[in-house]
Amino acid sequence: MRARYRRILRFASWYLAITWWFELFLPRIGLVKIAERTRSKRMQRFAKGFHMLASDLGGLMIKVGQFMSSRLDVLPPEITKELEGLQDEVAPVAFAAIRAAAEAELGMPLERAFMSVDETPVAAASLGQAHRARLTALDTADTGLDGVIIKVQRPGIDAIIDVDLAALRKVGGWLSHVKLVSNRVDMPALVEEFAQTSLEEIDYLHEGASSERFAAAFPDDDRVSVPVVVWERTTRKVLTLEDVTAIKITDVGALHKAGIDPAQVAPLFAEVMFDQMFTKGFFHADPHPGNIFVTPDADIERGWKLTFIDFGMMGEVHTSTRTGLRKMLIAAASRDGRGLVSAMNDVGVLLPSAETTELERAMTTLFARFGGMGFAELREVDPREFRDFAVQFGDVVRSLPFQLPENFLLIIRAMSLTSGVASSLNPAFNLWDSVEPYAAQLLRDESGNLVQDFAKRAMDTAGLAFRLPKRLDEFISRVEDGSVGVANPGLEKRVVRLERTTRQAVSALVFGALLIAGVLLRADDAVLGTVLMVASVAPLLHALFAGRRGF
Repeated sequence: MRARYRRILRFASWYLAITWWFELFLPRIGLVKIAERTRSKRMQRFAKGFHMLASDLGGLMIKVGQFMSSRLDVLPPEITKELEGLQDEVAPVAFAAIRAAAEAELGMPLERAFMSVDETPVAAASLGQAHRARLTALDTADTGLDGVIIKVQRPGIDAIIDVDLAALRKVGGWLSHVKLVSNRVDMPALVEEFAQTSLEEIDYLHEGASSERFAAAFPDDDRVSVPVVVWERTTRKVLTLEDVTAIKITDVGALHKAGIDPAQVAPLFAEVMFDQMFTKGFFHADPHPGNIFVTPDADIERGWKLTFIDFGMMGEVHTSTRTGLRKMLIAAASRDGRGLVSAMNDVGVLLPSAETTELERAMTTLFARFGGMGFAELREVDPREFRDFAVQFGDVVRSLPFQLPENFLLIIRAMSLTSGVASSLNPAFNLWDSVEPYAAQLLRDESGNLVQDFAKRAMDTAGLAFRLPKRLDEFISRVEDGSVGVANPGLEKRVVRLERTTRQAVSALVFGALLIAGVLLRADDAVLGTVLMVASVAPLLHALFAGRRGF
C-alpha cells in the first residue's frame, strides 16, 4: 500500500513540476511561445501516462480517469479524449478469493447460502466481480426467484480506496496552492465530491436501495423493468439480485432474431432516459450498453421492455435544478442560444459575475450550423468545421468563471451515453426528434404554472402598492409628532414629493401587472381576465395625473 501511495504521488509531483516549469516559470522569463508550442504534446503525454498508471493500479485510479474524462469544464480535450477509452475492466480475481470474501460477509459457506455458484465470472471490474448462482429451495419459495447474480467486492478494495483517496487528497491540497488551478476549480472540494460518489458505489446496501427507488419511480410502467434485490443474501460488500440477463441493448443481430426492431428501441430508450432526468429527478447515470437489456415479453403489446441493472452510479436532481434543466431542454429544442445560457444561469452553472455575451453568440452560431442534425448527418460534416467550432467554443467556456456541479455532469454523461446507444441501434436516429416533442410537452406543462405564477406576482405587487403609501403616511406622521428627529427643515417637503413620485411609479407598475395578468388569464378565464384588464385603468389614470389638482 505504501508503494501504491508513493507511486501515485510520484506521478503527480513529476507532472506538477513539468507544468510549473512550462506554464509559470518560462512565461515569466519571456519564453511563453515555448510553453504554448509544447502544451498539446505535454497534455497528451500526461493523459497517456495516467492511462498506464490507472491500468496498472486499478482501484479508484480507473474511476479517476473516467471522472476526469467527463470534466469538460475543467480539463482540455487533449486529456479528456485520451481518458475516454479507459475501461473499467480488469483481470478477474481468483474464485477462491471471491468465495472467501463472500462467505465472510454472509457468515456461512456458499454451499449453504446458495444451491450452486458458477465459478466463471459474468463480469469483472475494478471494484467488484459478478457470478451467476441459484438460490436454495427455501429462498426460492420465499422470493419466487431461482437464478440470481451475486456481486462481490474485490478483496482488499476498502484498503485500496483508502490509500487512493489519501493520495488524491494530498494532490488536491498541492493544486489548491497553484493559482492557475485554484482560480478555475476548488480542487479539495472536487476530490471530496469524487470520494463521496466512489464510497456510495462500493456500498451495495446503497445500490440495493437505489435499485428499489428506481423501480418505485416507474410503477406499473411496461416500458421499464428492474431486478429484484434478495435482501436476505445482501450486505454492504455482497449484493444478490434477480438474474435478468436478456438481449444486450446494442446487440442488433439478436434483436432482429427475436423479432424486435432496433429502430423502435432507440426512441423508447431516449424517452425513458428523459423521464428519469427531467421528470422523476432520479436517474441512471451509467446507461452504457452493458447495463441495459431488451427483454422480450409476450404479455406486453409492444412485445418487449427495457431492463436496467447496476445502480451504483445514480444522479439526483432537486426540484429547483430540475426546473432550470427543463428550461435548458426547451431552449435546446427551440435552438435558442440566449435562452440556453439563461437557463445555465438558473441551474447555477455560471457564476453571477460571468459575462455571457460571447457564450450566447457561440451557442447561437452552433445551433444555427449544427442544431437539429442527427448522427448520420453530423458524420457528413467536414471535420475541419468541428475543429473550428471546438476551438471557438472551448476558448469561450474556459474563459468563463464556472464549474459544473457533479449531478449536472452525470446528466451530461447520461445524455451522451443515451445518444450513443440510440445511434448504434439506428444510425439514422436523430436525438432531436425525441427531444423536441418531449420539450413541447414540458412547455405545455409549464405554461399553466406560468399563468398562475404571474397572476400571483400581480396580486403581490398590488398588495405592495397599496401598503407602501400607508407606510409613507405613517413615516410623515412620526416626523410631525416629533417621534423622529429631523435635522433638515426641508425634509418634510422632500418626503411629500417622494410620496407623490412613489405613488406614480407604483401605479404604473400595478397597471402593467394587472394588464398582462388579464391578457394571460383571459384565455383560461374570460371573466376574470376581463375584470383585471378593466381594473388596470384606475392605476393608469393615477400614474398619469397624480400630483395634479383633484388627484
